[in-house]
Amino acid sequence: MRYEFHPEALAEYEAAALYYAERDPAVAQRFVAAVEDAIDRILDAPTRCRVLDEDVRRCLTRVFPYGVLYTIEPEFVLIVAVMHCSREPGYWKRRVAKP
Repeated sequence: MRYEFHPEALAEYEAAALYYAERDPAVAQRFVAAVEDAIDRILDAPTRCRVLDEDVRRCLTRVFPYGVLYTIEPEFVLIVAVMHCSREPGYWKRRVAKP
């Protein structure tokens, strides 16, 4: 199964990686590895992670306080947020709102 990022999810992932890179490049590399590991775990078993809201699931990263929020689409996994767990809850909901 493949995955795609919602454009805003990719932007927040990049912003978080840049934040860590400005402080310590080694920490930034560990952050990216943690997010990539979470994505690999999602792709390995998409239904394993708990449902957070309707059809949005959350996979927590290891070590870093981030969760990868996603939906399971027919052909791919859509990553809707790479969310800091202390950030305002629900800010990402408009990304998956159904018309």
